[in-house]
Amino acid sequence: MTAPAPALPVPPEALRPDRAALARAAELYLDLHRHPELSGAEEHTAGRFAAPLADAGYRVTRGIGGHGVAAVLRNGPGPVVLLRAELDGLPVAERTGLPYASTATGRSADGRRVPVMHACGHDVHLACAVGAAAALARTPGDWRGTVLVVGQPAEETLSGARAMLEDGLYRRFEPPATVLAQHTAPLPAGMVAHGRGPVTAGSRTLEVVVHGRGGHAGTPHLAVDPVLAAAAIVLRLPAVVAQETAPAERAVLTVGSVEAGGEGNVIPERAVLRLTARAFGEPTLERVTAAVRRIVRAEAEASGCPREPETTELSRSGTNTPDPALTGQLHAAHRELLGASRVADWPPSTATEDFPLFGPDGAALHGVPGIRTGYWMLGTVGPEQWAAAPGAGAAEKLAALPANHSPLFRPHVGTTLRTGIAALHAAALVALGRP
Repeated sequence: MTAPAPALPVPPEALRPDRAALARAAELYLDLHRHPELSGAEEHTAGRFAAPLADAGYRVTRGIGGHGVAAVLRNGPGPVVLLRAELDGLPVAERTGLPYASTATGRSADGRRVPVMHACGHDVHLACAVGAAAALARTPGDWRGTVLVVGQPAEETLSGARAMLEDGLYRRFEPPATVLAQHTAPLPAGMVAHGRGPVTAGSRTLEVVVHGRGGHAGTPHLAVDPVLAAAAIVLRLPAVVAQETAPAERAVLTVGSVEAGGEGNVIPERAVLRLTARAFGEPTLERVTAAVRRIVRAEAEASGCPREPETTELSRSGTNTPDPALTGQLHAAHRELLGASRVADWPPSTATEDFPLFGPDGAALHGVPGIRTGYWMLGTVGPEQWAAAPGAGAAEKLAALPANHSPLFRPHVGTTLRTGIAALHAAALVALGRP
């Protein structure tokens, strides 16, 4: 019986970072974790990401679509492969108790001072991208083509990918044939997981403004209370998923913010809601969004609001479905790299991403057809944290562990970086030309 052809062009041990490379990645990670910045304000992060890429021999350009970074390394004729990582943190107050926990603050879009944390693992993504990029630069005999490393701003607001592309990312640099990215997940560190179909959902984020007529809390009959109208909207919206979608469509609708007034004895003039719809198909998202608009109008009318409510789309993202053939290649390469027991299947997640814009979803924006995308999940949970998590089996432990966006989210540094650097390095070699 003939043995299967190797999925990797080099032995797996050649892809595992040595102690010095891992130490450099950890140093970068710890600095980024201590000093997170909000979407659109990633100046320090962009500089820390750019510096080691320049030191490795990449030609670095900053300030693309905001604080975006692009770094290019050419190594003869061959395909262009883009490695993407994100720069921004979240307005979350860290409660991990780690010695390198973030105490940073930043200004929100409305001017408030808020805590900031890398609660989604973007600091991991950046450190792994630098580690993999440096490894590729040290081993030019293993590949041919061009590596384009991108540090994307404002992923958490789903605006950074579009901003970089609108600023000419694929015109100012040779456009890629393949775009690769990985994302942290509360799986055991040392593992990766690939989806068979959609990995993350598409989304619509909406802002709803309900107009009332302000007045005294003691004479509510002389006012129109927008808080009551907003509350009725919030209570009615969960029914949208049940009434507008089939169970197999897997839609989620969440109101994440309600803002109104400031004093208990004043009926305010307006209330503002922000909500997100998520699903795995554009028709489902359109139906859910239309239902939201219909309910908002009806509840405002039922409450006697003096003006029509305003519903504005703040952001949108497409379903993240990596190229099936490339996914198969990457799955095989990661099994060869890590062992079959450390490569899992990933069920579709209702988290969302603007990563698809770098590929086929953004063709109308960037004008480059036929780009392949590869995307997988990277485990972060250390052995002690896994053992301490309540639950009898893996499913119960996964449900109990702090997930992305939690103030308790804390990747196991060594194992996560070691695996992430090697996984991204291996994926790049699969997509690049052979010498």
